[in-house]
Amino acid sequence: MEKFKTVTGVAAPLAMINVDTDKIIPKQFLKTIKRTGLGKSLFFEMRYDDDGNENPDFVLNKPAYRKASILVAGDNFGCGSSREHAPWALLDFGIRCVISTSFADIFYNNCFKNGILPIKLSPEDVDKLMEDADRGANATVTIDLENQVITGPDGGSIEFDLDPFRKRCLIEGLDDVGQTLEKAEKIDAFEESRRLSQPWLSA
Repeated sequence: MEKFKTVTGVAAPLAMINVDTDKIIPKQFLKTIKRTGLGKSLFFEMRYDDDGNENPDFVLNKPAYRKASILVAGDNFGCGSSREHAPWALLDFGIRCVISTSFADIFYNNCFKNGILPIKLSPEDVDKLMEDADRGANATVTIDLENQVITGPDGGSIEFDLDPFRKRCLIEGLDDVGQTLEKAEKIDAFEESRRLSQPWLSA
């Protein structure tokens, strides 16, 4: 998993509440088990019309936001079914951080497992960042995870809270597999001890 320390990029505003995982990545794209290639289908039903043409009014289709790496969203982002394809699609598009007042629990947990930082802020702080994001290409925001600070285009800063363990995992790029491999020596020692004391289990 890619490490997350500091991300500076354009923030895209998505002022919608209750954006569920089916809006993030519709069910017809869930057949793959690959984490790549889903970015083109992110927000599919909002990004494209019935003929597959881009909807020019959707935020990520606007020139200023085509390479956005931060998403400022409305309340209760990521609700609905527990599909891990949702953070896969966001990450494949290039989104490394999602900011909202609240997230669905499963989506929130899945973000950390895939190298995306979900930040919970007060409605007032989200409104301020939403205004900043409306500036288009000038909506450059910096997310400093180590210091837990968001810096807006005007230089103003907003602090955010985060569980220390999740913070360490993002900074060090540790997903579930990475966390397990940190204990590889202890696992190997246990396996060897068991092999010697209970050899019939290895027969």
